Amino acid sequence: MEAVAIVTILALGQFILFSVQVGSMRGKHGVKAPAVTGHPDFERVFRVQQNTMEQLVAFIPALWIFAYLVDPLWGAGMGLVFIIGRFIYRSSYVKDPASRSIGFTITFIPIAVMLVWSLVAAVRVYF
Repeated sequence: MEAVAIVTILALGQFILFSVQVGSMRGKHGVKAPAVTGHPDFERVFRVQQNTMEQLVAFIPALWIFAYLVDPLWGAGMGLVFIIGRFIYRSSYVKDPASRSIGFTITFIPIAVMLVWSLVAAVRVYF
């Protein structure tokens, strides 16, 4: 389970990094809190941070449930794919929001796989 803890910490660290980048863009472009609109560069970084937070709501429970019911090392591996996908998503979104699909897909697949696989494992144990 230590590998899952490490991946969780890395994912949260990535979110913190994205949050710091939002703060930096606020200063660079003069977007004063609580505003969430302004310069397009700020808005893109802000949306990446917000979308990452939205994904973490599904990712972290899926990761830990999968690790408990199926396999922690496989879960940690899929967690690393999630983190890589988030960096790809960020890079693509900041350049051109229309190009975010690949990063989003790389992020979505591990969550979906872990949730479905965990459900199957739980149902098999229950019944």
